[in-house]
Amino acid sequence: MTNALRHSRVHLLILGLAMAMAPGRAAAQTSPAAPPASAQRDASHDFDFEFGDWKVRISRLVSPLSGSTNWVEYTGTSVVRRVWDGRANLGELEVAGTAGRIQGLSLRLYNPESRQWAVHWANSRDGALGLPMIGGFSDGVGRFYDQEMFNGRAVFVRFIFSDITPTTFRLEQAFSADGGKTWEPNWIASFTR
Repeated sequence: MTNALRHSRVHLLILGLAMAMAPGRAAAQTSPAAPPASAQRDASHDFDFEFGDWKVRISRLVSPLSGSTNWVEYTGTSVVRRVWDGRANLGELEVAGTAGRIQGLSLRLYNPESRQWAVHWANSRDGALGLPMIGGFSDGVGRFYDQEMFNGRAVFVRFIFSDITPTTFRLEQAFSADGGKTWEPNWIASFTR
C-alpha cells in the first residue's frame, strides 16, 4: 500500500471518528433539517481566545495505557501567534519539571470547506511534525481526534479544549485503546494569563 493511500485511509478514519464522537454532529449531518453548508457557522476564529502569552502548568502521565498512576509536573509558558488573519496559528510551548524539559510547537490550520481545524504537533526532541488531529469547537468546547501508533499499537487520541475564559483555559489529551469506548487522560494542561 502506498504512503498516500495509507495517509488517505487514516484521514478518513480520523474524520469518521471525529464526526461520531462530536455530540450532535453526526445526527446533524444526516438529518434532512440540517442547514446547508453556506448556513453553517464560520469557525475560522475559534482559536482567537488563545492568542498571546500564557503561563502553563502541565501534569503528564508517565506511562499511559499501562495501569500506571505516576504523574509528573511541568510549568512554563505558551505563546500563540495569529497567522493568515486567524485562519491559522502557531503556538510555542516551553515547560520544565523534575522529569525534564519539553519544547513543543503546534500548528493549527483552518479548512474553510469542511469548517474544521487540523492541529499538528512537533517537539524539539525529534523535530517531526505529526499527523493532524481533526475537529472543531461546539458549545465552547473544542474536540479533536486522530489515530497514532503508541508502544507498537494503534490508539485513538483526543484533545479537549475546555473551561475557556479570557484569562484561563484547559487542555486534556487522552488515549483510547478500545476504539473510543473508554479514554485515559495522560496530559492535562491549565493555562492562565
